Amino acid sequence: MNDRLDRIKASPSVAVKQKLDFPVIDTDVHTNDYTPDLEDYVANYGGVKLVDALRKASASRIGRGFIGNGKNWYEQTPEERQYYRTIRAPWWARVTKNTLDVATYHLPELLYERQEEQGSDYSILFPNNVLAPLGVRDKDDRTALQRAVNHYHADLYRKYSDRLTPVAGIALHTPEEGIAELEFAIKTLGLKAINIAGSVRRPIRALADKYPADQHPELQKYISYQDFYGIDSEYDYDPFWARAVELGVPILTHYGSQGWTGRSSISNYMNNHIGHFADGSEAFAKALFFGGVTKRFPQLRVGLLEGGADWGARVFTHLVDRWEKRSLEGLKNYDPAATDRALLTDLFRRYGADLTKGRSIDGEDLIRDTLGAHYTHGSRQPQGDELDDFAKAGIEKVEDIKARWVDNFFFGSESDDRTIATAFNDKSNPLGTKINAIYSSDVGHWDVPDLTDALAEAYGLVEEGVISEADFKAYVFTNPYKLYTEANPDFFKGTVVEAKLKASPQR
Repeated sequence: MNDRLDRIKASPSVAVKQKLDFPVIDTDVHTNDYTPDLEDYVANYGGVKLVDALRKASASRIGRGFIGNGKNWYEQTPEERQYYRTIRAPWWARVTKNTLDVATYHLPELLYERQEEQGSDYSILFPNNVLAPLGVRDKDDRTALQRAVNHYHADLYRKYSDRLTPVAGIALHTPEEGIAELEFAIKTLGLKAINIAGSVRRPIRALADKYPADQHPELQKYISYQDFYGIDSEYDYDPFWARAVELGVPILTHYGSQGWTGRSSISNYMNNHIGHFADGSEAFAKALFFGGVTKRFPQLRVGLLEGGADWGARVFTHLVDRWEKRSLEGLKNYDPAATDRALLTDLFRRYGADLTKGRSIDGEDLIRDTLGAHYTHGSRQPQGDELDDFAKAGIEKVEDIKARWVDNFFFGSESDDRTIATAFNDKSNPLGTKINAIYSSDVGHWDVPDLTDALAEAYGLVEEGVISEADFKAYVFTNPYKLYTEANPDFFKGTVVEAKLKASPQR
């Protein structure tokens, strides 16, 4: 096809790719399902009822800012938005002007053909309906729909597996539900990576008992909390993490925080959007870290996509800084019993007579009036593990933080994200560490108007001196390769990546 040859010649990413002696792995490509075909498949799988469940779940996602009067943000008047405090949901989130790309994201054969133009050797795919079943409340319907959607994508992309692999969507309302779909997706469907939401919303039981869902449905959003599967979860998710490790499955998530406090503007989508993936993934990752998940499962590999990598470096730095101050040794500086009562009283007598004006400064009176009543003798103080926020994570030295944060987590950065420089700044990051930034182009979303630009944009960071050539290689190949092969050494078996490495083993 002459048009294909012309496109290849015109692609700036092809020009970059020709300079490289290593494969390019794109960890974040968004595809769209052709709705009639998906619905036919779902209907054959589970009947019309399951199609209805899919449609309701999809409509709920599109209008997720809606509360109150049955209208979404775009259907409400400005007065209604104020009255109901309706959060503005995303709009125009897909590429439309670039018609070739519109078709590409819907047609697997065309996407496969255009991998060369994209500059990628291998792409991890996130179909738009992969987690749609999470919006289904009924467990049986949710399970059946999730299985149907995963089966559809496995069948749709199977013959393109040397370059493309779709993720399996996994619902984690309970560990048991997650394990069942995980095993089906990996062992039966032959899928290799999974996508989860970073949390599941659960009711605050004290409030749910007072305001039952059947009587107060409009309140449920506000009397709930986010369970991040790690620290403070009502469920023990260790069996799920263990099974993922046993099956060699890398876990991926695009988990956002739009609608959370500070991201609930009723008029501005960008206000709610900027940084929300980073914040959502940070909450999820910290829950696994502080809950001891990465300590108990050092082989667990988690890709946190669309939020950039700078926040991973920032949290790593803060973990180190805070552990040095809040470890059991550091806490000795803040122990209420450590205050020299006699010395404090003497200093106040000598220097504070004008302030105290005859008030008692003896015994615990002065402690109460300076540090506060909860620092006095007899006040209930933290005990045992309550003293150590790092206890479950098992941190005994700074190197433990690196092992349980840097080694487990991989941070998806889009091609134009200049903040990636922070991830690779081994002069600033503790222990001279470079964070695992991974190439996540996000093609298929509004971030990338033309899929042929992404790799070239990423290489532009090298040309501008933002990152080095070595960092670029780590970004588009070494780090994503580690993410998948450290979970499953055979992840790239039978793929273009394996073939290229065999042909040129120096990498």
